[in-house]
Amino acid sequence: MSALADLINLDLSDSTEQIIAEYIWIGGSGLDMRSKARTLAGPVKDPSELPKWNYDGSSTGQAPGDDSEVILYPQAIFKDPFRRGNNILVMCDAYTPAGEPIPTNKRHAAAKIFNDPNVVAEETWYGIEQEYTLLQKDIKWPVGWPVGGFPGPQGPYYCGVGAEKAFGRDIVDSHYKACLYAGINVSGTNGEVMPGQWEFQVGPTVGIAAADQVWVARYILERITEIAGVVLSLDPKPIPGDWNGAGAHTNYSTKSMREDGGYEVIKKAIDKLGLRHKEHIAAYGEGNERRLTGKHETADINTFLWGVANRGASIRVGRDTEKDGKGYFEDRRPASNMDPYTVTSMIAESTILWKP
Repeated sequence: MSALADLINLDLSDSTEQIIAEYIWIGGSGLDMRSKARTLAGPVKDPSELPKWNYDGSSTGQAPGDDSEVILYPQAIFKDPFRRGNNILVMCDAYTPAGEPIPTNKRHAAAKIFNDPNVVAEETWYGIEQEYTLLQKDIKWPVGWPVGGFPGPQGPYYCGVGAEKAFGRDIVDSHYKACLYAGINVSGTNGEVMPGQWEFQVGPTVGIAAADQVWVARYILERITEIAGVVLSLDPKPIPGDWNGAGAHTNYSTKSMREDGGYEVIKKAIDKLGLRHKEHIAAYGEGNERRLTGKHETADINTFLWGVANRGASIRVGRDTEKDGKGYFEDRRPASNMDPYTVTSMIAESTILWKP
C-alpha cells in the first residue's frame, strides 16, 4: 500500500509540464456529483483557457441513449487538493450540443440574475452554512451511533469534544484544510446538535462564486468520505424523531444593507421574501417538510416569520445588525440538499429585482 501511496502522490512537475484537470458537474438527480479527468498541456489560470468537453448523458439521467452527448462548459477553477501541484478541479455546467442549458443546469439561470446590472451594483454577499451527516457505509446509520440503537439525547454534541461526543472529526478537519488549499473561502466548521452531524461555512463570497464554492466543497467532502469509507448524507432529516435536521442557512447582504440606514433596507427585503414564501420553499430542497416542523430550531414550513436572534424563525436578524442599524440577515429555510445556484440567485432576485 505504501508503494500505491507513493504513486498517488507523484509530483508531476518533476518530469512534465502537463497537468491533470478534473472536470466536475452535477448529475441527473440535481444533487449527485460526477467528475472525470483529462490531461492538459500546461498550467491554466482562467476557465476561458480550458476546452469544453462532453460526457454520456444517458448514463447520468440527463440525455436519451440515441442523443446522449452533453457538453461541459468550464466555469470556475480550484487547486486540486488530492493531486496537488499545478493540477486543478474545474466546476462546469452542462449544455446540449446546440448550446442550450440542460434542465439540471441551474447555474445558467443564476448567472443571468447575477449579471443583471442592478444585482452587480449591490455586490451581494453570501455566507452559506452547509450541514451534513456522516453515515456508516454498510448500514446507512450515523457514525458513532450504536448499530440498531441510539446515542444519548441531544445536548452534549453541539461543538462537543471527546470520543463520546464528536464522531468523524478526522474527516471534518481533512475537508477544512483541503477546501482552504483549493481556494474555497471556508470560514469555519463545527459539530452540530445531532451526533454524527457537522457543518462548514462558505463565505462571505460575492454572487455566483458562493454557489460554485459550495458545490466544489461538497465534491471535496464526498471524495474524502470515499477515501474514509463513510457515506455523506445531505438529507434534511436523516433520522426521524427528536433529532435535529440538516439545513443550509444562507446569510445574505447587499451593499445597501451594509451601509448606514441598511436596517430599513433589510426589513423591506424580508417583507419581499415573505410575499414569495411559497415560491422559495418550493425551491429550497427536497424533503424540507420533514425538517421545517416548527421544532428543532425551525419555523413551520407553512409559516413565514422573522425576528432578531430568533432561531425558530424563517429569517433571523442578528443582534449586531439591529444595534448597528446595518448588516445582514440569515435565511434559515434552505435544506441541506438545496441547490446553491437556485437559492442564492432567488434571494437576489426577490430582494433586488422583484417588484411586488
